[in-house]
Amino acid sequence: MNVEQIIKTGKKIPLESRTIIHFMLVNNKINESISNALKPFDVSLQQFNVLRILKGQNGKPANLSTLNERMVTKMSNTTRLVDKLILKGFVDRIICPSNRRKVEINLTAVGQKELAKMSATMKKVEKSILKKISKQELEQLNNLFNKF
Repeated sequence: MNVEQIIKTGKKIPLESRTIIHFMLVNNKINESISNALKPFDVSLQQFNVLRILKGQNGKPANLSTLNERMVTKMSNTTRLVDKLILKGFVDRIICPSNRRKVEINLTAVGQKELAKMSATMKKVEKSILKKISKQELEQLNNLFNKF
């Protein structure tokens, strides 16, 4: 099905506009699939991203600016994301005794366990989303994305 059929227009859409619309439609489909996969864990895509960043720290805590820098989706509400993860017991906040303004975030054992389950689910979702695209096409697609 082409873009014109999806958005139900009889007019031929110019190539540049059609490309942008395609990006938006694919982005929406991916976000919907990922959100549905994360729903049973009661976490958002952004919260999942924070958990993965913390896992990548290999046991070392991260401060809010580190989380912000590494987020796939740049946001100003990282503090609120972390607060929600604290309430779930997935992360904890470490306040430096000598400088109370220095706050670091750490992945808890519960967070590690739940993240492992989420990651397994995400692998299945990624495979499902990309099942019609060959490895060669994925390489080509990534090379094209790198041009942005």
